[in-house]
Amino acid sequence: MGLKMPDITLYFLQASRSIRIAWLLEELGLDYKLKSYDREDTGLAPVGFKQSCGTRLGKAPVLKDGKLTLQESGAITEYLCEYYDKSHRLLPTDEAQRIKVREWMHAAEGAFMIHCLPTVYVRRIDASAAEKLAPDLAGNVAKDLDWLEAELRKGNGRYLVGDHVTAADTMVAFSIQFIFWVRLAPEDRKWEGIEAWLRNVEAGEAYQRAVAKTGHHL
Repeated sequence: MGLKMPDITLYFLQASRSIRIAWLLEELGLDYKLKSYDREDTGLAPVGFKQSCGTRLGKAPVLKDGKLTLQESGAITEYLCEYYDKSHRLLPTDEAQRIKVREWMHAAEGAFMIHCLPTVYVRRIDASAAEKLAPDLAGNVAKDLDWLEAELRKGNGRYLVGDHVTAADTMVAFSIQFIFWVRLAPEDRKWEGIEAWLRNVEAGEAYQRAVAKTGHHL
């Protein structure tokens, strides 16, 4: 009797964390159905996304695998690695590497995104107030980037952990792309190691397939 193929659907919202999961699915070589949505002019998710994704929050990304519906990109990443990463390439079995990958997975939201999103949200309400807050908040963003830069210089600079893409890269890359896109990094600073790392992972075949399939853009 043959193995049952996964029945995976990714509910994808443009300019969102959804690219993390599309990229991960491509790294895993999994077939998946794509339900893609553009944002409204307000920057919010459209009603159609919220109605179809099957969660109360209606936030992207959402993954359905058979009868399972899962939200939050970190939780989805953990699930996909646990159930489908049979070679343990994306979440290594080596204890030190596994711990480090998990640290980066949590830092993607708990450090990088949490320090940049307040400015983004305030900009939507009051641009002048956001500009007043930006210098103080930019300090934390700069510290986060300094940490990432230092860690890349300690390693090979091409990947966050080890010598190939892991779940650390698939989670953190979007956070850094977003920080640079919304111009929250101090403009008088350069992080050459981070820029080189981003160029490297963005040039990867799996990432390129994910972008081509989803039309991902910020």
